[in-house]
Amino acid sequence: MLLQKICKWILRVLGWKSIGELSTDPRIIIIGFPHTSGWDFIISWIFYISLGGTANILIKREFFFWPVGLILKKMGGIPIDRSKGANVIRQVIRQFNEREYMHLAITPEGTRKRTKRWKAGFHTIARTVGIPVFLSTFDWGRKEMTIWGQFELTDDAQADIQRLKDFLREKGIRGKHPDQFTTDY
Repeated sequence: MLLQKICKWILRVLGWKSIGELSTDPRIIIIGFPHTSGWDFIISWIFYISLGGTANILIKREFFFWPVGLILKKMGGIPIDRSKGANVIRQVIRQFNEREYMHLAITPEGTRKRTKRWKAGFHTIARTVGIPVFLSTFDWGRKEMTIWGQFELTDDAQADIQRLKDFLREKGIRGKHPDQFTTDY
């Protein structure tokens, strides 16, 4: 509770506005946009804690050395093996199947660099495990952190990604480094 109050205060001091509410579903995927800076993780973590939640994120297992690994796990980090032959999607599905509570935050761009090709792993995971997907944005232009609500998936991952891009373009969401984000196809 104290950490939640501190995080609310930090957001207010930094000029950020929180919009939306956490899902009461125990297992969800939160897709966050736009991912253009390492600061996205920090501001998103503070935002989610300020709402009373705990989000998990995927981090290369190489970062889980002492004492950094302890801190990352406390912050919701999940070590992922990205070595040759390792299947990240299968690892995440296994994590969901082993946990009663998991709010996994993923950025479908998969990089902080400008890319037109977004990854559909969130789609595969959600459909396989049978969990909802929620859309969240961190708009550095307006300084607004928003949970827009549940994003209904179809059977067509690429069509769903195009709908996401259209939505973000319509809303005018800007990243910390706007030149590193595109909603182009």
